Amino acid sequence: MSDVLSDAALDQLFRAARSYNGFTDQPVAAETLRQVHDLLRWGPTSANCCPLRIVFLTTPAAKERLRPALSAGNLAKTMSAPVTAILAYDTQFAEHLPRLFPHVDARPWFANPDVAFETAFRNSTLQAGYFLLAARAVGLDCGPMSGFDQGKVNAEFFADGRFKVNFICNLGYGDPASLFDRSPRFDFEDVCQVL
Repeated sequence: MSDVLSDAALDQLFRAARSYNGFTDQPVAAETLRQVHDLLRWGPTSANCCPLRIVFLTTPAAKERLRPALSAGNLAKTMSAPVTAILAYDTQFAEHLPRLFPHVDARPWFANPDVAFETAFRNSTLQAGYFLLAARAVGLDCGPMSGFDQGKVNAEFFADGRFKVNFICNLGYGDPASLFDRSPRFDFEDVCQVL
């Protein structure tokens, strides 16, 4: 059985973690981004399909490519964030299954395009959740968002159509002044059943 994490660790990952709208100007090292990936890659996915693909935008020129796709409410905070990650999924993830799931040829399981899409989207979303936890685990703050034009992001960054954006996430060291008051959450009894 695994040990329970300390309260400090649980606070960092969940209870005290916030979605930041602004960040300090402290840069995020490339090695820190590698640490995020090294943690998130261990999270489970269906048949170890690992469909998440990430584009880290770390320069003003890279951010300018994203600008036309951003909603007005997300523009300033994204352009000023140290890093913006485009979290996407590989529509042809099954090509990698002989390497990632060598026990059996699982590629035919995803021959149906609807099954392939559902698997890629669900599992990339799951991996994106691991991404948020991994970023917080290495000391970064996150600002995930969906206020952008999906078609424009795909056209600009994934023009061949193989990858499709899921959502985007700003990363850095959060500026507490950018936070709103914490919004309420449901209690267990509001949303859970034990049968």
